Amino acid sequence: MFDEKGEKYLDCINNVAHVGHSHPYVIKAATKQMELLNTNSRFLHDNLVQYAQRLTATLPEKLSVCYFVNSGSEANDLALRLARQYHGHQDVITLENAYHGHVTSLIDISPYKFNQLGKDSKKEFVHVAPSPDIYRGKYREDHPDPASAYAEEVKKIIEETQKNGRKIAAFIAESMQSCGGQVIPPVGYFQKVAEYVRAAGGVFIADEVQVGFGRVGKHFWAFQLQGEDFVPDIVTMGKPIGNGHPMSCVVTTREIAESFGASGLEYFNTFGGNPVSCAIGLAVLEVIEKEDLQGNATRVGNYLLELLAEQKEKHPLVGDIRGVGLFVGVDLVKDQQKRTPATAEALHLIYKLKEHQILLSADGPHRNILKFKPPMCFTMEDAKHVVETIDALLTEMEEATGMKTENNASTNAQCKRKVGFEFFFLNSYSDRCLAKQVYITLVEHTFIFGW
Repeated sequence: MFDEKGEKYLDCINNVAHVGHSHPYVIKAATKQMELLNTNSRFLHDNLVQYAQRLTATLPEKLSVCYFVNSGSEANDLALRLARQYHGHQDVITLENAYHGHVTSLIDISPYKFNQLGKDSKKEFVHVAPSPDIYRGKYREDHPDPASAYAEEVKKIIEETQKNGRKIAAFIAESMQSCGGQVIPPVGYFQKVAEYVRAAGGVFIADEVQVGFGRVGKHFWAFQLQGEDFVPDIVTMGKPIGNGHPMSCVVTTREIAESFGASGLEYFNTFGGNPVSCAIGLAVLEVIEKEDLQGNATRVGNYLLELLAEQKEKHPLVGDIRGVGLFVGVDLVKDQQKRTPATAEALHLIYKLKEHQILLSADGPHRNILKFKPPMCFTMEDAKHVVETIDALLTEMEEATGMKTENNASTNAQCKRKVGFEFFFLNSYSDRCLAKQVYITLVEHTFIFGW
């Protein structure tokens, strides 16, 4: 990317520009169709049918009915309507730290957002299950079967809900949590959850808004990482679907679609599935295939994980490396054994990276996870460049704060006490803006003037 002064930046976080910024093939498809015709979907157009056929061909056979809409939020909102209409149930199970969109119905089921509103902000029809995080969660990598253990937590919620006379409409989860901290559910978790939810009369909604369209490399959809024996009832798509053009989609089974249609309330979307959007969507699918971007995600993603794993061995600030394809998280910690989140350090690192013309972000419940989700044309050279820069910055931070490094096992006790005070102070102010102001002030004094 380039700023207004022509300065070049390496984009490591933009999963909207999925096949690359301003891809000429996508631009040409959009321009050609826009010059010819654009209208609403009350008028039949071949692009709509062709795109639906092409899109559903990437999915399991039973997912065969498409609703085209305009954003990930709109897709997830419609998915909730489909689920609630199906058996007439209302309650929703969501995951800790989940984020599914900005409209009211989705803020209600997004702990990532509603927890900011206070302890009484959770609605009575919303039930929050533990995030299936095997690094920081309730059941970790040393558990013999974390998938079953986390699924049992969902089962307990269902049983408690039923005791209270309530009924589950849906379980919704990102196929891999993004805002929740780059969490990859253990294999088998979704299968067991789906079994319990369906037995209770609910449906399974897989939110692929952040992670779909080949980002995981080996599969086109992230939910497929769970295995061929798992198929969601509803899949939602957004961000990468139009390479920056505002469009999205909900795909479901014919049975659920027919139930929705039987309500008597016609569903119509003015711009969803318009000829230009469908032309763009088709072009994105064609670029993914022609340029082997799934293969690139696997090759470059594996290389990136290898480079980052080396940093974990070298730097005490790196607690965990996790990811699949071009969806990678780096969990920064103050103590590798205690896994104490290094929130301030992560914030400092991303601002220093920006000074080096590298765009990265930090997220997760503690804002300490470095998030990699770059455009799918990301190269091995790009991966090497960003990791080398992170290496240098981590070394600088560790030397300045007296943290133990690979070549320096001794630390100064006085320095450690001051570091502890600084980072404890910051952790009491987790808000991004305030943390930025406070931390930059402290860091300038720390790194420029020393302790």
